[in-house]
Amino acid sequence: MKIKTNDQVKILTGKDRGKTAKVIQVFPADDRVVAEGVNQIKKHLRARSRTEKGQVIALSAPLHISNVALVCPKCSRPIRIGFKIEGDKKMRVCRKCKAVID
Repeated sequence: MKIKTNDQVKILTGKDRGKTAKVIQVFPADDRVVAEGVNQIKKHLRARSRTEKGQVIALSAPLHISNVALVCPKCSRPIRIGFKIEGDKKMRVCRKCKAVID
């Protein structure tokens, strides 16, 4: 998977199009990522006991990987990711400015 946890991504489609956010969680089997503060949904929680009240909480729902683009830390633009192999190490590379990402 080309996007990892703690990467900055730009949202390409949906109600949060144009926003940038940090990736919190990655689900490689489903090709989905959870970004901080975008794609918010409201979940209604039932009261567990008579003394406790029910509540509504906001959660960040997963986005499909095709709906986000990695933001290059050097050129600050949404990019596609390339790979470069040096020795036995595989590195992610910005396709626009050729900078190595982590």
